[in-house]
Amino acid sequence: MLKAIFSRERALHLSLLWLRVVPSLVMITAHGWPKLMRVERLWERFPDPLGIGSSASLVCALGAEVGCAALIIVGLYTRFAAIPLAFTMGVAAFMVHGDDPWSKKELAVIYMVVFLALALTGAGRYSLDDWRAKRRLRKVQK
Repeated sequence: MLKAIFSRERALHLSLLWLRVVPSLVMITAHGWPKLMRVERLWERFPDPLGIGSSASLVCALGAEVGCAALIIVGLYTRFAAIPLAFTMGVAAFMVHGDDPWSKKELAVIYMVVFLALALTGAGRYSLDDWRAKRRLRKVQK
């Protein structure tokens, strides 16, 4: 019985759940939400590493750090939502903090790797993506 509870497949899907929820919650609470709360102050002076303008850069960062992270938490459009987050963290690590020491960019690189992994693996069984896929399959089988 204990072996069935801790099967390799269940462990994989629980790991994907944790890999989705924990970093995404931290992304929202430590990065996205604080930016959102001071959006007026950041509007004109937010870093613009891509040359699209401060306000556009801020909107893109907020979309990724709040919107995409929320989608990943519930496991909806996970592979798609992970790409902007991985990109945002890559820009933060290698462009915004490009000249900084490794300790300044390390966290952004870790986030980037996590979100790239989710873009490759998907959300796993405990997600809205899985629920939607099973629902579509049932409709096709009818």
